[in-house]
Amino acid sequence: MRIYTLPLAVSRRTGFLREEKRPSMDRATMIAQLKTRRSDKRDALDTILADAKRSKGMTTGQRTMFDSLEAEVRAFSDRISELEEQQRMNDAAAPMAARYAPGAAARNNNTGVSNMPTASARVTEPTTYAREGRNSYFLDMARVAMTNDSEARKRLERNNVEQRVAPNTSAGTGGEFVPPAWLVDQYVRYARPHRVFADLIETQPLPAGTDVISIPKVSGGTATAAQATQNTQIQVTDMTTTSISAPVFTVAGGQIASLQLIEQSPIRTDEVILKDLAAAYAQNLDSLYLTGSGSAGQPTGILTLAGTNSVTFSGTALTGASSLYTAVASAISKIWSTRFAAPTAIVMHPRRWAWALAQVDSSNRPVIVPAQGGAFNAPGLLGPDLNAEGPVGTFAGLPVYLDPNIPVNLGGTTDQDRVIVLKADDVFAWEGNIRAEAFPQTYANQLSLFLRVYNYAAFQAARYPSSISVISGTGLNLTV
Repeated sequence: MRIYTLPLAVSRRTGFLREEKRPSMDRATMIAQLKTRRSDKRDALDTILADAKRSKGMTTGQRTMFDSLEAEVRAFSDRISELEEQQRMNDAAAPMAARYAPGAAARNNNTGVSNMPTASARVTEPTTYAREGRNSYFLDMARVAMTNDSEARKRLERNNVEQRVAPNTSAGTGGEFVPPAWLVDQYVRYARPHRVFADLIETQPLPAGTDVISIPKVSGGTATAAQATQNTQIQVTDMTTTSISAPVFTVAGGQIASLQLIEQSPIRTDEVILKDLAAAYAQNLDSLYLTGSGSAGQPTGILTLAGTNSVTFSGTALTGASSLYTAVASAISKIWSTRFAAPTAIVMHPRRWAWALAQVDSSNRPVIVPAQGGAFNAPGLLGPDLNAEGPVGTFAGLPVYLDPNIPVNLGGTTDQDRVIVLKADDVFAWEGNIRAEAFPQTYANQLSLFLRVYNYAAFQAARYPSSISVISGTGLNLTV
């Protein structure tokens, strides 16, 4: 078993598959960004070397990570050299391009200076698997799998660099290829539940070559006391530490497709298949973070974690005595009193928020009111956007996020959901680079391919269970 020990200082990163707008970049910008990322990798190498020098040798995990980082630095350097050479060629051709470009005869105030920008300032480079391009990601996967086509492999490896991922950057045997960014991003608009909770918590890259991530935890603190008199012994209490582990688990799915569909389809089969597999991956990962059993290859989800704060809601109203508002206030209080920090979010099922929106006062006025209306003394606000999932408003002063992956068949009556109040940055997750593969083996006699998408991840919420409050009870079986 390979164990990676997490440093106490960790960096903040957004969720892996969160939708992002990707503006086009010219070569100069691409080169600058690649150099920055290469510098970051070199700094990480220096840190590993410094740690190894202090401990007089590298551990197996450090060696694996060092090799992975070296491979990334080489890949970035190769890509930078390629782009710089292209830039030099463009700069050399710029005067000729400006001279013969359409409209070049137009001059500025008869001075003979062209109004047009130079060619090098206008150049942008399409990605290998651009949506409007002719290259097919899965077809290249099939070519590599069947004939080890060198040109197809080069395109796949170039795409890895474009996605800022080098081979072997996370647990695996190498040879994996990363899907184009537009394919991965596309899934967030598909009609499946998104990974709302997974994107809300503290997510970091999965270290290479490890089966378990070990997280340091202070189990007993130091102490201070008033000194009785001068020159007498002061209070001395040693800190005690322990660690908790986050086993790495695998999420995977596959699809058998005919070779004719991959090679001859008039539509982008890459988009259709990978979008659905990526959406299924995101939904399953989010569900595992919420309800994983802790066995059979699953992490311990936040709703099955021991030691969290428990709050019961048995009423039928949003406000007033025995109300959901009172239950949320109790959940917040328990985090304040045990974690000594403030929660950052409320996560609930969409049906629970819809039920809250349906609540009215004695004059049939809604209790949750739109934020645009300049509400006064409202327990919660709707908006500014009416989302089916993700951020939808505030309740008890906290932002509310809707996640359809929260089960609605819980409790003794098997019809309840749960409301989670938590300090989201206390919950840790690690996620590798999602990858796809194509296999003709065992399907060659029927001209079929097996297309596979998989990824490795780890999840751990037990560092501070007291930063999580789970509201349950018979009141959470109410619907609109």
